[in-house]
Amino acid sequence: MKHLGLHLRLTIVTSINTESGTFGKGIATLLRGIEDHGSLNASAKKMHMAYSKAWRIVNETEAGFGFNLIDRDGARGSTLTPEGKKLLSVYEQLEAAGTEYLNAQFKEMLDTH
Repeated sequence: MKHLGLHLRLTIVTSINTESGTFGKGIATLLRGIEDHGSLNASAKKMHMAYSKAWRIVNETEAGFGFNLIDRDGARGSTLTPEGKKLLSVYEQLEAAGTEYLNAQFKEMLDTH
Protein backbone atom coordinates (compact mmCIF):
# COMPACT_ATOMS: atom_id res chain seq x y z
CA MET A 1 0.00 0.00 0.00
CA LYS A 2 3.05 2.28 -0.06
CA HIS A 3 2.12 3.44 -3.55
CA LEU A 4 -1.08 5.09 -2.23
CA GLY A 5 -1.31 8.83 -1.62
CA LEU A 6 -3.78 11.64 -1.30
CA HIS A 7 -4.49 14.80 -3.25
CA LEU A 8 -6.52 17.54 -1.67
CA ARG A 9 -9.31 19.16 -3.71
CA LEU A 10 -9.75 22.53 -2.07
CA THR A 11 -12.77 24.76 -2.68
CA ILE A 12 -13.06 28.28 -1.29
CA VAL A 13 -16.68 29.39 -0.91
CA THR A 14 -18.40 32.68 -0.22
CA SER A 15 -21.64 33.23 1.62
CA ILE A 16 -22.50 36.20 -0.63
CA ASN A 17 -23.70 34.01 -3.51
CA THR A 18 -23.72 30.28 -2.88
CA GLU A 19 -24.76 29.51 -6.47
CA SER A 20 -21.60 30.84 -8.11
CA GLY A 21 -19.46 31.67 -5.09
CA THR A 22 -16.84 28.95 -5.35
CA PHE A 23 -13.15 29.02 -6.19
CA GLY A 24 -11.58 25.68 -6.96
CA LYS A 25 -9.11 23.88 -9.20
CA GLY A 26 -10.65 25.03 -12.50
CA ILE A 27 -10.65 28.77 -11.85
CA ALA A 28 -7.27 28.50 -10.13
CA THR A 29 -5.81 26.81 -13.22
CA LEU A 30 -7.33 29.50 -15.47
CA LEU A 31 -5.88 32.28 -13.31
CA ARG A 32 -2.46 30.58 -13.13
CA GLY A 33 -2.52 30.45 -16.95
CA ILE A 34 -3.36 34.15 -17.18
CA GLU A 35 -0.51 34.92 -14.78
CA ASP A 36 1.89 32.77 -16.84
CA HIS A 37 0.72 33.71 -20.36
CA GLY A 38 -0.99 37.11 -20.00
CA SER A 39 -4.16 35.96 -21.69
CA LEU A 40 -7.41 34.23 -20.76
CA ASN A 41 -7.61 32.86 -24.29
CA ALA A 42 -4.14 31.30 -24.06
CA SER A 43 -4.96 29.90 -20.64
CA ALA A 44 -8.21 28.36 -21.90
CA LYS A 45 -6.46 26.84 -24.93
CA LYS A 46 -3.78 25.29 -22.73
CA MET A 47 -6.58 23.65 -20.71
CA HIS A 48 -8.39 22.52 -23.91
CA MET A 49 -11.34 24.65 -22.81
CA ALA A 50 -13.58 26.79 -24.98
CA TYR A 51 -12.87 30.50 -24.56
CA SER A 52 -16.57 31.12 -23.94
CA LYS A 53 -16.56 28.61 -21.08
CA ALA A 54 -13.48 30.24 -19.57
CA TRP A 55 -15.23 33.63 -19.69
CA ARG A 56 -18.32 32.15 -18.08
CA ILE A 57 -16.30 30.59 -15.24
CA VAL A 58 -14.44 33.85 -14.57
CA ASN A 59 -17.62 35.94 -14.72
CA GLU A 60 -19.54 33.58 -12.41
CA THR A 61 -16.71 33.48 -9.89
CA GLU A 62 -16.33 37.26 -9.95
CA ALA A 63 -20.07 37.70 -9.46
CA GLY A 64 -20.08 35.23 -6.59
CA PHE A 65 -17.13 36.78 -4.80
CA GLY A 66 -18.12 40.39 -5.49
CA PHE A 67 -14.82 41.55 -6.99
CA ASN A 68 -12.89 41.26 -10.25
CA LEU A 69 -10.25 38.57 -10.56
CA ILE A 70 -8.81 39.77 -13.86
CA ASP A 71 -8.29 43.08 -15.65
CA ARG A 72 -9.18 42.78 -19.31
CA ASP A 73 -7.15 44.77 -21.84
CA GLY A 74 -8.87 43.78 -25.07
CA ALA A 75 -6.55 42.32 -27.69
CA ARG A 76 -3.55 42.90 -25.42
CA GLY A 77 -4.70 40.17 -23.03
CA SER A 78 -5.52 40.06 -19.35
CA THR A 79 -3.76 40.37 -16.02
CA LEU A 80 -4.78 39.38 -12.53
CA THR A 81 -6.14 42.05 -10.23
CA PRO A 82 -4.46 42.39 -6.82
CA GLU A 83 -7.44 40.48 -5.37
CA GLY A 84 -7.10 37.80 -8.05
CA LYS A 85 -3.38 37.40 -7.31
CA LYS A 86 -4.00 37.20 -3.57
CA LEU A 87 -6.83 34.65 -3.87
CA LEU A 88 -4.79 32.48 -6.27
CA SER A 89 -1.75 32.65 -3.99
CA VAL A 90 -3.75 31.72 -0.90
CA TYR A 91 -5.48 28.88 -2.77
CA GLU A 92 -2.19 27.43 -4.03
CA GLN A 93 -0.53 27.70 -0.62
CA LEU A 94 -3.45 26.07 1.19
CA GLU A 95 -3.74 23.30 -1.38
CA ALA A 96 -0.01 22.51 -1.16
CA ALA A 97 0.09 22.66 2.64
CA GLY A 98 -3.11 20.63 2.99
CA THR A 99 -1.92 17.97 0.55
CA GLU A 100 1.45 17.70 2.30
CA TYR A 101 -0.18 17.43 5.73
CA LEU A 102 -2.81 14.90 4.66
CA ASN A 103 -0.25 12.74 2.86
CA ALA A 104 1.92 12.64 5.99
CA GLN A 105 -1.10 11.75 8.12
CA PHE A 106 -2.23 9.13 5.63
CA LYS A 107 1.18 7.44 5.56
CA GLU A 108 1.44 7.53 9.35
CA MET A 109 -2.02 5.98 9.75
CA LEU A 110 -1.24 3.26 7.22
CA ASP A 111 1.98 2.40 9.03
CA THR A 112 0.38 2.26 12.47
CA HIS A 113 -2.81 0.36 11.64
